Amino acid sequence: MRYGLIAALSASVAFAGVSLAGAADLEVTHWWTSGGEAAAAKVLAEEFDKLGGDKWVDGAIAGSGSTARPIIVSRILGGNPMGATQLNHGRQAEELVQAGLMTDLTELAEKEGWANFIRPKSLLDSCTFEDKIYCAPVNIHSWEWMWTNPDAFKEAGVEPPKNWEEFVAAAPKLKEKGITPLATGDGWQVNGIFTVLTAALGGKDLYLKVNKDKDGEAARGPEMKKVIQALADARSMADPGYVGRSWNEATNMVMTGKAGGQIMGDWAQGEFSTAGKVAGKDYDCLPGLGDHALLDTGGDAFYFPKNSNPEVTKAQMKLASMLVSKQTQVAFNLAKGSLPVRGDIDMASANACMKKGIEILNNPENIIPSTDQLRAPDTQGQIEGLAAEFFSNPDMSVEDMQERFAEIVESAY
Repeated sequence: MRYGLIAALSASVAFAGVSLAGAADLEVTHWWTSGGEAAAAKVLAEEFDKLGGDKWVDGAIAGSGSTARPIIVSRILGGNPMGATQLNHGRQAEELVQAGLMTDLTELAEKEGWANFIRPKSLLDSCTFEDKIYCAPVNIHSWEWMWTNPDAFKEAGVEPPKNWEEFVAAAPKLKEKGITPLATGDGWQVNGIFTVLTAALGGKDLYLKVNKDKDGEAARGPEMKKVIQALADARSMADPGYVGRSWNEATNMVMTGKAGGQIMGDWAQGEFSTAGKVAGKDYDCLPGLGDHALLDTGGDAFYFPKNSNPEVTKAQMKLASMLVSKQTQVAFNLAKGSLPVRGDIDMASANACMKKGIEILNNPENIIPSTDQLRAPDTQGQIEGLAAEFFSNPDMSVEDMQERFAEIVESAY
C-alpha cells in the first residue's frame, strides 16, 4: 500500500501533546487491548509516569494490528500525530520514515550504546534507514509456538503431543470427546499458522527462500506442498466458530480445555499469566511446533512521529530511553510473555516457556527474521488473503493454493 506520503508531508508535522510548565502529555497509541496485553501496557505507562513531569496518555486502539495500523498512519498523514506509537519491527513504517515523518533517535541510541546491548542485531537494523535510527525495539515476539492443554489430551486418552505430527494424530481422539483440536480465529491468525508451518515443517532454508529470496521455484516445490498440506490439516481441525474469533478468545479455549492447542505468538503467554496459569503445569508450549527449534525475531517497536512542540520531543526521547532500559525490559517482558531485546539482564524469574525461548535465541542459527521484516505490506496482505480463502474453503485444493502462493512470491518486492 502506498500512502502518498510526500504529498502529505507538509500537513503532517503538528502538536502531539499539550505542554505545560515544561512537561508534556504524551499520547501513546497501541493495539494492546486483551487482558494480558493491557497489563503489559500498564507496566510501560507506570514506568514512564514514575520518571516525573511528563505523562503517558493511553491511546489504545481496539482490534488487531491490521485494524490499528491504518488509523495510526492516517493520523500521522492528516497532521494529527500521536506522541509515540507501537508498530511491528520491519517495513510497516518504511514509507513514513522515508518521507521524513519520524523523529530521528540516532543521537540518543549512540549515547546509550543501543547497538551494544540490543540483540539480535536485526532488530536495530529494522529501525535503521540511511544509517539513522527511527524506532526503539521493546521486545522480541516470536510466532513459532504452539500452546497446548495437557489435561485436554489426557481426557481424550492420548499423550500430550511433542510435535506437529503427534498433534495431528491426536485430533480424532480430541474430537470424539467434543474438544476442538485447534483453536484459532480468522484473517491474520490463519496467516500466522501458515507462516509458522512454513518454518516449523519446511525448515529455515525453505522459509528464507520463499520469504526473503522470493524464490518461485521453492514456492512450487515438494517441501512447500507439504507445508500447504499441513495447513489443510489445520483447516480440518478448526471449529466452524473460528470466523470472527479474537486470538485471546482462542487462547481461552485452550486455557479452559475446550481446545487442545493453538498456534499463536508468545504474546499468548500474557493471557495465561493474567489467569494465574503455570507454564509446564496448566499449559505447555512447543517452540517450532516441536519440529524445528526456530524462532523469528519480530515483535514490537515504538516510533515517534515528528511534531512542532519541543517539550513533546523531549518527552519522546525520555520514553525511548526508558523502553530499552534494564528495569523496563524485565518488568514489561515478564508481563507480556515476550523476550527482552537486551542480552545483559537477569531473566531468572522467567517461566518455563520463556526460558525455552531464551535458550533457543542464544544460538544465532536458530533465529529467523519475521515476515514483517522481509515482506512489504502489500505482499503481506496478499498472502494473508490467500491463506484466509484457503482455510475457509475446503474445496480449494492444495495445488491451487500452492500455485497462487508462488505467483505472489514471484511478484513480491
